[in-house]
Amino acid sequence: MTDTIPARLAALKTAPTPELKTQWRELFDSEPPPFNRRYLESRLAYRIQELAYGGLKPETIRRLERLGEDLDGGDRKMSRIRADTMPITGTRLLREWQGVEYVVTVMSDGFEWHGRPYKSLSAIARAITGTRWNGLVFFGLKRQGGRV
Repeated sequence: MTDTIPARLAALKTAPTPELKTQWRELFDSEPPPFNRRYLESRLAYRIQELAYGGLKPETIRRLERLGEDLDGGDRKMSRIRADTMPITGTRLLREWQGVEYVVTVMSDGFEWHGRPYKSLSAIARAITGTRWNGLVFFGLKRQGGRV
């Protein structure tokens, strides 16, 4: 059985998308998510290997969960934010708006501006401009249409 695993993995690259969705239904016993082909391929490849060789050991899962909690403090909202979208703690963000320079400090649990804590950059951008802004866009961490 394990001799066919590399062949099954290689076949994922050339399989038509409807075939990938059929495999998804068989391997996950659920409808495939509406994500792109690359996502389907990678998850199917993992699942094929997981079923053939076994998944992660329980102690590995526990260790990964502990490490994740150390990073996000167990906050479910923080765990859904991609780590590479947020600057590291201590970073100072500078933004000039209408001739005035604003400095925001990234904290471990949010942001600080004018000595006040804020949960989001969007709240700070709104306080500065008086209008709604995506905070990442306002401070130049993300373009309007995508990542910088």
